[in-house]
Amino acid sequence: MLSPVVSVTDIVLDVHQGKSVAFLSDVHLGYGARQDDRQREDRLLSVLRNVSQMSSHIVIVGDLFDYWFDYGTVVPSRFVRTLSMLHDLADAGIELIYLMGNHDFGHYRYFEEELKIPVILGDVSATIGSKRFYIAHGDGKAHNDAGYLVLRAVLRNRFAQWMYRKLHPDLGIALASRTSHGSRDLTGARDYGQRDGLRDFAEARLAEGYDVVVMGHRHVAEVTPIGSGLYVNLGHWLGHQPTYATYDIEKGLVLRTVTE
Repeated sequence: MLSPVVSVTDIVLDVHQGKSVAFLSDVHLGYGARQDDRQREDRLLSVLRNVSQMSSHIVIVGDLFDYWFDYGTVVPSRFVRTLSMLHDLADAGIELIYLMGNHDFGHYRYFEEELKIPVILGDVSATIGSKRFYIAHGDGKAHNDAGYLVLRAVLRNRFAQWMYRKLHPDLGIALASRTSHGSRDLTGARDYGQRDGLRDFAEARLAEGYDVVVMGHRHVAEVTPIGSGLYVNLGHWLGHQPTYATYDIEKGLVLRTVTE
C-alpha cells in the first residue's frame, strides 16, 4: 500500500472559559442543484451562528466546498454568503482553522490574506486542555487510495496550480466544479472494503498516545471508543441531517445532528 506523506502541524487551542471547540467537514458547498445547495448553505450559516455563541474555535476539517480555486483577484462568487460569515466570525474573535480537503485544494491567498484564516495542507496535532487531538481530513488514508495519492500529488503541485491559474477564471472555476462533481460521485460510490482504512489509521494514532482522532472524508458519521481513546468521523452535509461535533472540557465530545 502506498502511504501518504503528510506534514503534521502542532497547535495549542486555548479554549476560553465556558467555551467549546466546533468541528465540521464535508459540507460540499457548490454540489448539486442550485436550490439544494442554497438550502445546504442556509443550514451551514445557521450552525455557524449558533456555534459562535458557545465556541471560541471552529475547525473546518476539509471539503467545506465541493470545489475551490482562487486566483490573485478572483474567487468563486457562489460562496459569497459563507465567505462573509467566516470573515465576520474571524473579525469577532472566533479562531478558525481550515484543513484542506480533497475537493477544496485550490487555495492560493484569499483565505489567509483577506479572511485571516490559516489553511493547513496536512494534518494537525492539537492540544485542547489536557487532551491530545489528531485531526485530518482523511483523504489518502483508505486502504485502496493509492491511485488518488498520485493524483493528489499532481493536483497540489505548485507549478501545476500556477499553470492552471493561467486559464481564465470562468473556465478554470467551471472546470474545477465539473471535475470535483465527478470525483465526489466516485468517492460516494467507492467500496471501502471490509476494513475501514480511516479507522485503522485512527487506531494507530491513538496507540501513539493521542486521546481523540477527528476525521471526515468517509461521509459516515461515527463516534467509536478505541481503547482509552476516541475515533470521530464528522459525517457529511449532503443529506437532510448534516452532522458536526463540539468538544468542551466538561462534556467531552458530542456528535450533533442538524435538523431542518
